[in-house]
Amino acid sequence: MGRYFGTDGFRGEANVDLTAEKAFKVGRYLGWYYGTRSEDGRAQIAIGKDTRRSSYMLEDALSAGLTASGADVYLLHVTTTPSVSYVVRTENFDCGIMISASHNPFYDNGIKIMRANGQKIEPEIEEKIEDYIDGKIPEIPYAHREKIGRTIDFSAGRNRYIGYLMAIPTRSFKGLRVGLDCSNGSASSIAKSVFDALGAKTYVLNNAPNGMNINSNCGSTHIEVMQNYVNDNGLDVGFAYDGDADRCLAVDDKGNVVTGDHIMYVCGKYLKEMGQLDDDMVVTTVMSNLGLYKALDAAGMKYQQTAVGDKYVAENMLTNGYAIGGEQSGHIIFSKYATTGDGILTSLMIMQTMIEKKQPLSVLASEMKVYPQILKNVRVADKAAAQANPKVQAAVQAAADALGNDGRILVRESGTEPKIRVMVEAKTYDICEEHVDRVIRVIEAEGLAL
Repeated sequence: MGRYFGTDGFRGEANVDLTAEKAFKVGRYLGWYYGTRSEDGRAQIAIGKDTRRSSYMLEDALSAGLTASGADVYLLHVTTTPSVSYVVRTENFDCGIMISASHNPFYDNGIKIMRANGQKIEPEIEEKIEDYIDGKIPEIPYAHREKIGRTIDFSAGRNRYIGYLMAIPTRSFKGLRVGLDCSNGSASSIAKSVFDALGAKTYVLNNAPNGMNINSNCGSTHIEVMQNYVNDNGLDVGFAYDGDADRCLAVDDKGNVVTGDHIMYVCGKYLKEMGQLDDDMVVTTVMSNLGLYKALDAAGMKYQQTAVGDKYVAENMLTNGYAIGGEQSGHIIFSKYATTGDGILTSLMIMQTMIEKKQPLSVLASEMKVYPQILKNVRVADKAAAQANPKVQAAVQAAADALGNDGRILVRESGTEPKIRVMVEAKTYDICEEHVDRVIRVIEAEGLAL
């Protein structure tokens, strides 16, 4: 973890952690960095934003920094994170920036930076930006006269992305009743038009952003809203996005939640049947449910695990050429169509699978049985010392031995807080709680907890 950048960009409370001044410096460095690497010395950088009140402020600050360093800035306006990724990699931009704090409340915001292939920027460049913000490297030159950059309206780029999404499904959605929870965020400007064009009878929730209602009791972090809506209106399926629409959770026709793990299984199995699942492999993080792995084994599919964070999933998939991967939270990557998680694309792929298989999502997802899971956090003075403590390690190993093939334990450090996360999956919640609490008691007995 860097001083400002985490696993998903520079994120924090607007004008507290992430100020306009810091955004200006991010723009200054990126404009200069990519300008020195372009043939004509002028970088071409695309910016998108979500619907938060502070996104407009940060867009102006970034644009000022970029143009002051000589970059031309192409404004996509309110759009999704995956649309920025798409535009960057298909329109030959040097870099893309998305202003969003994803599923966080409206008063938080973030800066996500993407390289030319649409994936997240290299850690080495993030470190250089942090050094520039903190004054650890010399001041970079300003552009002068005709070398000062300009801002350009590029809403056409977002429209091309919408057209791209519409072209992906090979079947009409006619006759299907579909709910969309746009989380009062970026999906509000895109999702309904895509589903309407494909013939669905579309019912839209939470698509009236006002700058402060993004993710507020809606979207993928409040999936119960869509559950109730599907049940009350007899819909065939419902999809809920997060604030910047790079993740998607679903609700089946029976009102059951369909997690990212379910989605990877359902769509991965369909791709395998279509001969499109490279090496029969699905890429997950270590947090995916044990039930997913059991279901993949039963279907003759393989899996690899990465660290928590969709960027690690994306790196694995890019390196190995795998077709599908993602996280339990709904960040799903379909590498044939995108290089990052895309919530609207994910919902289209689920629709395609349902239509091709001629089965409702409740039947398709029922093949994966979710194992009960309990996760508890322990505040500690030193995360590394807690992980390395011999008695803690012995307690973790004892739990793993007791669980055998019918469960698992995962103990890891929080990436952003002084906490150790203890997670157990097993056949029952009682077994989970027993092993989680036993490990936590050892951490406390060793004097490691705060």
